[in-house]
Amino acid sequence: MATLLALAGTFSGHAIAQSKEVVIGYQDMVVPWRYAQETKLVEERTGYKVTYRKIGSGAEVVRALASGAIDIGEAGSSPFAAALSQGVPIEVFWILDNINNAEALVARNGSNVNTVADLKGKKIALPFASTTHFHTLVALEGAGISPNEVQLLNLRPPEILAAWGRGDIDATFVWDPALAQAKQSGKVLITSGEIARQTGKATFDALAVSKKFSKDHDAFLTEFVKTLAQVDQEYVNHTSQWTSDSPQVQAVAKWSGAEPTNVPASLALYEFVPPVQQASKQWLGGGQESVVSQSLAATAAFLKEQGTIQSVLPDYSVGVNATWVTRAANGQK
Repeated sequence: MATLLALAGTFSGHAIAQSKEVVIGYQDMVVPWRYAQETKLVEERTGYKVTYRKIGSGAEVVRALASGAIDIGEAGSSPFAAALSQGVPIEVFWILDNINNAEALVARNGSNVNTVADLKGKKIALPFASTTHFHTLVALEGAGISPNEVQLLNLRPPEILAAWGRGDIDATFVWDPALAQAKQSGKVLITSGEIARQTGKATFDALAVSKKFSKDHDAFLTEFVKTLAQVDQEYVNHTSQWTSDSPQVQAVAKWSGAEPTNVPASLALYEFVPPVQQASKQWLGGGQESVVSQSLAATAAFLKEQGTIQSVLPDYSVGVNATWVTRAANGQK
């Protein structure tokens, strides 16, 4: 398998002056592009100085984008829907993953919870305004439970694990690496993939860029998306080589905080979408008719119904930009 660093050399002619800088906010998600972070592939391909900042939740990512503390941030569809509803000037430009079964609602052993319906009166920890917050509300609604009939606690993944270990909470809806640890002493009640299939309300993780940054850094975003696509393709095409002792998995573990032995199974829970599909109406392409625009609208409507946000936009495609995935799909420079 060709190394990503070797591939980077073919782009040296397109490198941009090192004086250019970008600040990227990331979370603890277990995804292939952590390997690009470790190998400094973005820097190699673009010539930019890249600063990575680890951020605890999607809501915090959105606040950092709104304040200008970061230029690009990764979060779930729910915080991005909330952000756009509140007028934050961002554009979703890359689908990091289709969450599928990589997020799950887990009940702690000893909590006497065996089904979603058993959660009435229980304490559920999750990061507010996240994809798991959204799907928790959807799951509760499906079980006939009002949000005020449970105690929802706004905790970040590391805080969730601490509360879980103390027995302070009964359940959590979270992602790896926290999910893998919770599963060791808990029972999965339902996954995001199952909720999506039952209700049509799917969730995804994505990257968004501030409109101020995207206006002046078109060439950077073109190469950045190509880099993201390349790392995903390396994983999809050579999954068996991403073993716990491989440099790729070691990098994912380092940047996400996951245990290397858990990373291969965690990666397998996600679907990583190639640029050709991302550029279609199935994801980012197609304006208001795109699945991403419609998903953001449906998520926002649900969040408004639950009182999480105050208003919704008439068209969420104002916060979706397929320019760079379309270029990647067409092999354009």
